[in-house]
Amino acid sequence: QVQLGEAGGGLVQAGGSLRLACAASGRTDTSYDMGWFRQAPGKEREFLGAITSNGGVTHYANSMLGRLTVSRGNGRNTVLLQMKSLKLEDTAVYYCAGDSVTWPYEFRYWGQGTQVTVSS
Repeated sequence: QVQLGEAGGGLVQAGGSLRLACAASGRTDTSYDMGWFRQAPGKEREFLGAITSNGGVTHYANSMLGRLTVSRGNGRNTVLLQMKSLKLEDTAVYYCAGDSVTWPYEFRYWGQGTQVTVSS
């Protein structure tokens, strides 16, 4: 089994930037594709971006192009999210996902999520 843990959420000012990290634990002898999603109150979960296991390929939601960067961290199964020019509507629970079932939108493992609140 694989467990994912996100870090870095909290209160962020509109116009500012966000940096989240996610690390896998458990069965991590293999490198996994990893991705980021979010879910705002009353809305469905939304795909943000994903990166392949070797970091060679990234895919972003059209709405995130130019604002979001997904990259691999230093550990084998770590992934970073960097978002700039934050808006109030970026307020959501952000989830990390690992081991793609159907690249880049379906994943086998999910983190618990971290709350990000954007304030004016």
